[in-house]
Amino acid sequence: MTDNVAAPEKGLPRVKPATDIIETEDGFLLLLDMPGVDREHLIIDLNEDEVKISGKAEYDTPDKCKLGHVEFGSGEYFRSFTLSHIVDKDRIKATLKNGVVEIHLPKAEKSQPRKIEIQAG
Repeated sequence: MTDNVAAPEKGLPRVKPATDIIETEDGFLLLLDMPGVDREHLIIDLNEDEVKISGKAEYDTPDKCKLGHVEFGSGEYFRSFTLSHIVDKDRIKATLKNGVVEIHLPKAEKSQPRKIEIQAG
């Protein structure tokens, strides 16, 4: 990961991607809908307790064609989240598949629930 999040490119609209946050037994799962973004244009930065996700989708107009109406097109996605102290920042993993960014934020070992053994008195 890098320290810089790409600044918005002039002329491209910036969109906040639809996001689901799911708590699992061992951590949290962020699912971000970023259609058209490929791995080369996806940036995930972690700085202190903030994770920033940005990506750029580019669509070329076919030669000799005029766009009559555009509801999706080139644009930039950006979203940031403040992480809880219970997230193990060293074990964060991310994947990109079919336009969905999946970020696994594992809980630190000390934050996971555990059973307390009862000693005989």
